[in-house]
Amino acid sequence: MSLTSIFSRSQRQNARLHQIRDGVAGKVVAITGGARGIGLEIATELLDAGASVAIGDIDVDAVEKAAADLGIEGIALDVTDRQSLDDFLDAVEERVGPVDVLVNNAGIMPVGPFLDYRESLIRATLNIDLLGVILGSQAAAARMVVRGHGQILNISSVAGRLPTPGLTVYNAAKAGVIEFSEALDSELAGRGVRVSTVMPTFTNTGLIDGLATNAMVTSVDTDVIAREVLASIAEVRVRVAAPRSMGWVNLYPVLPQSIKRALLRTTKTGEIFLNPDSESRSDYSRRIGQQ
Repeated sequence: MSLTSIFSRSQRQNARLHQIRDGVAGKVVAITGGARGIGLEIATELLDAGASVAIGDIDVDAVEKAAADLGIEGIALDVTDRQSLDDFLDAVEERVGPVDVLVNNAGIMPVGPFLDYRESLIRATLNIDLLGVILGSQAAAARMVVRGHGQILNISSVAGRLPTPGLTVYNAAKAGVIEFSEALDSELAGRGVRVSTVMPTFTNTGLIDGLATNAMVTSVDTDVIAREVLASIAEVRVRVAAPRSMGWVNLYPVLPQSIKRALLRTTKTGEIFLNPDSESRSDYSRRIGQQ
């Protein structure tokens, strides 16, 4: 590649970054599950781009510390409780301003054989990962349609397109988020409210502690996800994989079952989530109630 080509590509990348920053600057963005991991990275990147940011999390100590570190508002939040969501949005509007964008990011990822899941863990996963997105979207949309504008950005996962042994309940929740978001965008777009979904690949946070990766299940750092979130706020997209190179997952559901099974066998993907390193994953498992 010539120096001219490299310089030209660099110029295009810089122009795109400026476009994204201009598209998010000045917006008020509220983020659920913002105390750590992807949520905290999104908050950091948005703040750096000139947005006004508030984070919510059920871990009060963690959200207060994260907020203090960033110099933003940190508010206790239980996404499974509609009143808690309303209180969160009320607090953000009072302290920061009317919410332009709600990022529904809170989620947990239990792994292991389906028959070993306790009912309480199944309910917790669906309540946080799917019901929390639905309730959060409803609470935010009710405010946004009155103003005639706003955006709800839901964090799903490539797992919503890649049904995998050991991830059954998480697969169900994240697939639900993808279809819910698209349906809601179609319903609300005419009233000025857009709904987007970002589907991260497996990300280097506590969610993948104790899990191996392979060519089919790659992992990236949180900044890769945050960049796609900012891009989806600057220019609304209904659905995007993060990184975009994982966009092939949208074709996976239409593959013949025989090919899907062959891919699982050859990549040994199912074994990753059925047989995690329990010791390495112990802290995360305790935090989400899997132990």
